[in-house]
Amino acid sequence: MQPRAVDAAGVAHEMAGTGARIVSLVPSITELLFALGLDRQIVGRTGFCVHPRDKVRQVPKVGGTKAIKLDAIRALRPTHLIVNIDENERETVEQLRAFVPHIVVTHPQTPQDNLALYALLGAIFDRAQEARRLAEALEGRLREAAAHEFAAQNVLYLIWREPWMTVARDTYIAAMLRLVNWHTLPDVQGGAAGAARYPSFDFDHAPWLDAVDRILLSSEPYRFTEAHCIALKRDPRLAGKRIELIDGEMVSWYGVRAIEGIGYLQRQAAAA
Repeated sequence: MQPRAVDAAGVAHEMAGTGARIVSLVPSITELLFALGLDRQIVGRTGFCVHPRDKVRQVPKVGGTKAIKLDAIRALRPTHLIVNIDENERETVEQLRAFVPHIVVTHPQTPQDNLALYALLGAIFDRAQEARRLAEALEGRLREAAAHEFAAQNVLYLIWREPWMTVARDTYIAAMLRLVNWHTLPDVQGGAAGAARYPSFDFDHAPWLDAVDRILLSSEPYRFTEAHCIALKRDPRLAGKRIELIDGEMVSWYGVRAIEGIGYLQRQAAAA
């Protein structure tokens, strides 16, 4: 009997056969599935699953990460559905359980969690060797980051405006930033009672703002532009702070993108 792999929901999955039909509702997981060589078994993806660009075009869309078209997924007859605790709504996932035999739940919260993610999908879809290669590459990047002494910076990582929104310290994004000694403000944990993982705030009522060294405007989910940077640089409340754009995919996408993302952050920190 084949060993079973346990997902983030505690569900054990047996190895899928070569006839597995996979729908991914997570953009970074879709990219990872292709990196594992599962091209022929990926039958559905969201409209936000845009990498690798030359391959995802051939895969039918089933809506967004939250606005999911149940009938479109049903028509694809998937054997496996890949979801994420943060990105997909539980109610929708429960509806999908009615006709999808295997739902694999993911929830990486740190860059190191990608090692278990590679192993999980590698075990389920018989790509253990490919998963090990990715793990070795990621471990190399993690060692590089750990060996370098980066100057400590307090950062405000913006993901939305109207209202302004940022990230709590127990998010994957904050954990990625800590690899280069960047620490997010405000100092809140999304898992705390009443706290949000992606809190909103007002620049006029942010007592922690004085301690911020650098403001990072992410390219997603809100697409900040240079015009937003220029506007914030004119704001007297932010005088003296470094304000710049940052590639949100490199920071927030787990899976195979984390390997490149760690290198990207090291270069950003070195250029400070």
